[in-house]
Amino acid sequence: MVSLLYREKHLFTLTVLCFLLCFWQQLSAQIRYFVPEEVKEGSVVGNIAKDLGLDVNTLMDRRFRIVSGSDEALFMVNQNNGVLYVQRKIDREALCESIGACLINLKIVAENPLELHYIVVEITDVNDHSPTFTEKEKRLEISENTLQGTRFQLQVARDPDIGSNSVRLYKLSQNEHFDLEIRDRAEDKLPFLVLQKPLDREHKAEHNLTLTAIDGGNPQRSGTLNITVFVLDVNDNRPFFSQDVYSSTLHENVQIGTLVIKVMASDSDYGPNGEVSYTFGGDNNENIFHIFGLNRLTGEIRVIGEVDFEKNSVYKLDIQAIDNGQPPLNTDCRVIIKILDLNDNEPIIDVTSLSNVVPEDSKPGTVISLISVTDRDSGVNGKVVCSLSENVPFELKQSVQENIYSLVTKGNLDHRELVSEYDIKITATDLGNPSLSAYKTMFVQVSDVNDNIPEFSSNPLELYLTENNSPGASIFSVSASDKDINENAAITYHILRGGGIQNDMASALNINSETGVIHALKSFDFESVKTFQFHVLATDSGTPSLSSNVTVNVFILDQNDNVPVILYPVSANGSAEGVEEIPRNVNAGHLVTKVRAYDADIGYNGWLLFSLQEVSDHSLFGLDRYTGQIRTLRSFTETDEALHKLLILVKDNGNISLSATATVIVKVVEPKEAFAASDIKNSVKDEEENNMTFYLIITLGSVSVLFVISIIVLIVMQCSKPTDYSATYLQDTNYDGTLCHSIQYRSGDKRYMLVGPRMSIGSTIVPGSNGNTLVIPDRRRRDSGEVRIED
Repeated sequence: MVSLLYREKHLFTLTVLCFLLCFWQQLSAQIRYFVPEEVKEGSVVGNIAKDLGLDVNTLMDRRFRIVSGSDEALFMVNQNNGVLYVQRKIDREALCESIGACLINLKIVAENPLELHYIVVEITDVNDHSPTFTEKEKRLEISENTLQGTRFQLQVARDPDIGSNSVRLYKLSQNEHFDLEIRDRAEDKLPFLVLQKPLDREHKAEHNLTLTAIDGGNPQRSGTLNITVFVLDVNDNRPFFSQDVYSSTLHENVQIGTLVIKVMASDSDYGPNGEVSYTFGGDNNENIFHIFGLNRLTGEIRVIGEVDFEKNSVYKLDIQAIDNGQPPLNTDCRVIIKILDLNDNEPIIDVTSLSNVVPEDSKPGTVISLISVTDRDSGVNGKVVCSLSENVPFELKQSVQENIYSLVTKGNLDHRELVSEYDIKITATDLGNPSLSAYKTMFVQVSDVNDNIPEFSSNPLELYLTENNSPGASIFSVSASDKDINENAAITYHILRGGGIQNDMASALNINSETGVIHALKSFDFESVKTFQFHVLATDSGTPSLSSNVTVNVFILDQNDNVPVILYPVSANGSAEGVEEIPRNVNAGHLVTKVRAYDADIGYNGWLLFSLQEVSDHSLFGLDRYTGQIRTLRSFTETDEALHKLLILVKDNGNISLSATATVIVKVVEPKEAFAASDIKNSVKDEEENNMTFYLIITLGSVSVLFVISIIVLIVMQCSKPTDYSATYLQDTNYDGTLCHSIQYRSGDKRYMLVGPRMSIGSTIVPGSNGNTLVIPDRRRRDSGEVRIED
């Protein structure tokens, strides 16, 4: 009988256990996982299929997946094995702020047959924040007659972590007057400074303390607050609040001015020491002062800014009540305001720019940015449609994942030189009624590609350089422009050096590689070189670099830098002095001798004039101004002296004329003596004259050939470009009675003047770079007293 009863009892127990087991399986249908924040991406959370008892082999066919929540991107499920893993880095404080338990609800669905499971993932806290104080220093004023045991509230250290990782302990630096007391208020630990030993201001008026807040994490983290206590005198009663903690609830988006709560404090003192005013405590979050306002006289707390549940669901305000005693005493209370949520969110556009600079040669389809659109609302109000502004060479391409887009180039970008930047407006609109929209503007800059070569304003360039320039001085400047920008438009200049005489001339030049200013390393001589050319290479700094060159034609202009040289007379010792003997019976007009001279300069600078400076008898001899011939002006008489000394001045026609002198001594002899000496002298003289004439012809011929070549080049160059010259022909008389011709002419905004005795109507005027000019015959005509250059 006992055995039967035992069996029945055992059977009943088994039945109850089976029933409880089935009931427990139903309760455990909602699985809960725990995962710490800050874990690596790809970390396994749990095997959902295994925990739900699903066949792993059918997960792919049944489209086993996560379908819930805007936070679904945090986790992903592997359809091959049912493993739930972390998709991206998790920050518990960003997700849940100060909420105790941070829960992520996931909805898992499997099809054929349809099954719906709810998974809860709790994000556990990691000690990744240190306790911090809102201020680095705390100033306290304590009366010297303050009783032992008096408490002074200190700032509360804030730690975004929760649980054991939040603030657990406060320590006070070693001192003889104060101790630290910790009081629990709601879920916070409030530190108080407690006076253990009476203060004596005359002994020590200031105490420096350090408060250290330590959390409960492993390893522990800490933060410090420097406390300065100033010892004052008297006012021994503190205000006190009607309650330590005040609580209130408030809807988000309430109107500014709405009354939240009113705190009240009283003081047992009389008069000013009993008058209480209110202020925010020093350990409040700084954002609180922009949202709530406190009436310092009445203690009313009102809304002064935007109240948003999504930003903060709970506000904790520390209020101090301060009396008007000397020194003032204060006390504090905590006000907790809970915010009630409303449906008021518009879409949020998040742009991840891969690069906001696109090369101008980018191909169509180049990805510029990744755009994700979210809405904190749910249902239809949380579905978002995204669009792009018109007339831009970009488009949005939606990815497989909902509300994820790629911003790509739609076609070839215009050249950067035409359009260098774009403002792209992105619009996200939800499907609510009425719909809410959000906008974001992206700035995309088209970066430069080195596709333009440096360009000179003209090619070739012409340089007119007066000879005898100062070595080292700048003579010319070249400049090229590049339509590119930055380093692609940074141009350096170099002189190309080849072979031959042109290279010899180019080697005498130096160029500033950055400015293009050209310096001559030596002084040029017109009599040696009249024209040459060199080439300047302009290279940008792009990769690869591009370059171009320009030809510079240099024309050396003559200066009056050569003194006339006397060829005859020249005596044996090299001096310009000669002796001529003539018979006394010669007639007027007899050629006594001819002074010969030459000047290495050309044009007016090389045109020589002869004049008599000193002569014993002006009535006997005359000098031809242009040929240098000395002739008798009349027949000799018996009274005329037999020896005559003639001093001849040979002067060129430069702006600052140069000159040389020659002396001719004329001896008047009887006819028989003249004939005898004439035979000997003529033979010697003829030989000397022949040699002198030969050398003079060679010299003048060389100078003339070079001069004609220079003039031809100048004429060709002047005829190849438009001219803007005008000249006026003038005529005057020199001091010696000879005619002087001059031309005043204009070239652009410069004025020049040419002066010469033999300038003919119809002369060509070729201006130099510094006002020096050449005058050569050419096709011209005189028209109303003016000489004008024909195009």
